[in-house]
Amino acid sequence: MKQVLNKWNTLLLAVLLPFALQSCGGGNTNASHDDSVDSAKDVNEATAPVDKESSDFAVKAASGGMMEVKLGEIAQQNASSPRVKAFGQMMVQDHSKANEELKSLAASKNVTLPDSVGEDHSKHIQDMSKKTGKDFDKAYIDMMVDDHNDDIDMFDKASKDLKDADLKGFAAKTLPTLRAHLDSAKAVQESLKKK
Repeated sequence: MKQVLNKWNTLLLAVLLPFALQSCGGGNTNASHDDSVDSAKDVNEATAPVDKESSDFAVKAASGGMMEVKLGEIAQQNASSPRVKAFGQMMVQDHSKANEELKSLAASKNVTLPDSVGEDHSKHIQDMSKKTGKDFDKAYIDMMVDDHNDDIDMFDKASKDLKDADLKGFAAKTLPTLRAHLDSAKAVQESLKKK
């Protein structure tokens, strides 16, 4: 029975992976993050030909995307579950791709993105790097479910409300991948409950 479940889990991951490989770039959008990107916002307000809301979205998405990459790298080292390690690898690949796309788009619009994660994202990375094994697996996947729920809300709003057409398009293009990541994270979360 365990072999059948392992084959089913592998098949499910293989089916979901192509949908998720486009890329997502969001991140935790807690209000406390606003303080950590004030300096980037000040620069953006002075130089960006885009409105403040579009610039703020790009800054938050960049910080969140960098956090996802770093946490994915940690997951590949600290996780005990092969599914959690595989999910972490997918996060590194997808968010690296999205980060590069967003960086290029922001540069073309004179939007200055942060070169490191915001304070709240940094705290998540520090907290996760202290965990290993099953403790890490559960904490990381729970965080990924919550984080991607937040990302979907932020990107959905951006895809409808942003004034800058290119950033609005980036948000809309990224949404299906965010949703695929959330589905994948939920599936891994369920599998961990059964152990």
